[in-house]
Amino acid sequence: MVQIITDSSVLYTEEEARKAGFEAVPLCVHIGDLEGRDLQIDMKEFYHRIEAGQIPMSSQPPIGEVVDLYEKYQDSEIINIAIADGLSGTYYGACSAKEMVENRNKITVFNSRTLCGPHRYMVEVAQKMKEAGKSVSEILEWLEQAAQKTESFLIPQDFSFLKRGGRLTPVAAALGSVLKLKPVMKLTDDGTRIDKFFVKRTMSAAVHGIINYLKEKGIGSQHIFYIVHAAAQEEAENIRSMLEKAFPGLETHLMELSPVFVAQGGPKCIAIQYIER
Repeated sequence: MVQIITDSSVLYTEEEARKAGFEAVPLCVHIGDLEGRDLQIDMKEFYHRIEAGQIPMSSQPPIGEVVDLYEKYQDSEIINIAIADGLSGTYYGACSAKEMVENRNKITVFNSRTLCGPHRYMVEVAQKMKEAGKSVSEILEWLEQAAQKTESFLIPQDFSFLKRGGRLTPVAAALGSVLKLKPVMKLTDDGTRIDKFFVKRTMSAAVHGIINYLKEKGIGSQHIFYIVHAAAQEEAENIRSMLEKAFPGLETHLMELSPVFVAQGGPKCIAIQYIER
């Protein structure tokens, strides 16, 4: 028997994940005097605290909880599909937890090298493969292939969040804020960091820049797109329309980011992600 474990990067609550047949351990988030778990904090209060000047911070799930899950499923072959190792310590925490249990030889920690939408898809397919009776090696082979066929682009609105995370220099952040530029950030292929990709003057131009890049790569209906946002529903819907117009027959999903990812990208940020089916 195979058991799939993951983290809240897939944007499933613990309850939703269990109903779907797998486990999703929530990351931790802190803002002011509020400490909680990802997808469990009231979003209105979370955004209110940000507006009041409080700075959110995130951290990996407690290793003890991961150890408990490994022991709970000690009679199963476990695949823990973690958020990209360069974006969170969750992958390394899962590896450390593995070394603390007796059934460590039956545990594989897989670095998804991505986050949110594509990460969610990888876990969902892995769960379906498990239910279809596929072996650990078959599931891992598919995961490795899938991890090489996905890209993520981030369009931030508040430069201060990226500046704090070291993803933009202070000078670039200051110029971007003053000139109202729209930088497009891209997750590197190895999932270790988010780099500047290009800069445009408007959101529409930024999205068209991404679309042109994707057309050159031959992206189309064989891919699934995710538009994930931090309380930017209207802009996300507009982007969805632009993508569907540019790529007829495209399957798109609109999702809202959880507190942990708002802490990294900032309010109103939008990510465009795809993964091959």
